[in-house]
Amino acid sequence: MEQRSSGLQRLVGEMAKFGAVGGAGVLVNLGVFNLVRHVSTLPVVRASIIATVVAIAFNYVGFRYWTYRDRDRSGRTKELTLFLFFSAIGLVIENGVLFLATYGLGWDSPLESNVFKFLGIGIATLFRFWSYRTWVFRAPPAQEAESILAAESRRSPSEPEPRTQRVP
Repeated sequence: MEQRSSGLQRLVGEMAKFGAVGGAGVLVNLGVFNLVRHVSTLPVVRASIIATVVAIAFNYVGFRYWTYRDRDRSGRTKELTLFLFFSAIGLVIENGVLFLATYGLGWDSPLESNVFKFLGIGIATLFRFWSYRTWVFRAPPAQEAESILAAESRRSPSEPEPRTQRVP
């Protein structure tokens, strides 16, 4: 039972750190978005894309060196490539919501743009949390082994052992 709560505590801690970095990233994203909209004549979605790219760079540093600092660091090139790939998908999700609101529904006031920018960030964040923890910042082998052992210890004694097929 203690191992189960340990895994849950680790997940809650990870979610809290992800949320702290992500929350700061949201402030960076919205701040840059509003600054670009205020000082330039760029269309709303282009301003949003610039802001999202700045926030992605900010978030990578926070995730790598704080949220997921205990995760495998052996393949930095692969990690960064996957991070950028999944971040690009998040960028499309986030800015797709803003695009639909702006050009599909005609909602282009500063307040409406910020509301739909924020909504897009929220939807994309769910995808990013799942993809980053699953594919980018993978648990080190020791944590994976601990999770398997915890699952084995939770199996009831009346359950049969999983059978493995032996190959001659």
